[in-house]
Amino acid sequence: MNAQHCGYAAIVGRPNVGKSTLLNHLLGQKLSITSRKPQTTRHNILGIKTEGDYQMVFVDTPGINQHQAGAMGRYLKRTALTAMRDVDLILFVVDRDQWTSADAAVAVEIGRTRAPVVVVLNKVDKLDAVAALLPRIAALTEIFPAAEFLPVSALSGNNLDRLEAVIKAHMPVGPFCFAEDQYTDRSMRFLAAEIVREKITRQLGAELPYSTAIEIEEFRDDGGICHIGALILVEREGQKKIIIGDAGQRIKKIGEQARHDIEALVDKRVMLRLWVKVKRGWSDDERALRSLGYRDER
Repeated sequence: MNAQHCGYAAIVGRPNVGKSTLLNHLLGQKLSITSRKPQTTRHNILGIKTEGDYQMVFVDTPGINQHQAGAMGRYLKRTALTAMRDVDLILFVVDRDQWTSADAAVAVEIGRTRAPVVVVLNKVDKLDAVAALLPRIAALTEIFPAAEFLPVSALSGNNLDRLEAVIKAHMPVGPFCFAEDQYTDRSMRFLAAEIVREKITRQLGAELPYSTAIEIEEFRDDGGICHIGALILVEREGQKKIIIGDAGQRIKKIGEQARHDIEALVDKRVMLRLWVKVKRGWSDDERALRSLGYRDER
């Protein structure tokens, strides 16, 4: 019998560089919500992939931004930095042809860790030739002389098989940490809340980029139907009107899209009820954040 290998790989990078998309495609299923807006990922999300004698535990992290302000911004940064502690590998996701001050800030934090680093150059499907990456790799080699470099396209799946092979090579010998059929440590309640927030962010990201939070007040499975009640928190009365929309059409559309994805998640019919409440200043209130589940993850 072959020895089992199990380890943790943190997926880190600046906002909107493709970390959650990468996780979803590595797992072969959707776990982390995605959108074009920064701060879409607000928690460390564990994605578990077991293949043969290998179990890879991926940690999808919020984007690290040196300008994150307020209680929510501080929480997001602490959450991402916590993920880099005691992991077996760091996957540093960067854009194929962009290097920003936010990328540099992430590189500084990675330099304070001891884990080996794989620099994942994402979105290479949009390049005319992979040779165009050589100047970028040369510059990054000066920052991470011991790192491995791998061009991929998280969205199209290009070269992800090679990336997975590299990840497996870093997984230490040891027993599996999770059941072989488990793909995350998060509850269905948590995942349902994230799906609702994704639909709001995708539809209303321009009007409400960071001002919503979701609280699941009911999650009941009666065998045939899963009943879910979700409270959408906003900070101002005007934001509440935006989410509800004219004659309730906007919140109806959000509910329909969320229900469709949640039904795929729980594999049964879902009765989803949404309502909106104004809670002023919740995103800059440490106590309010903790009550909503934004607790430091060690």
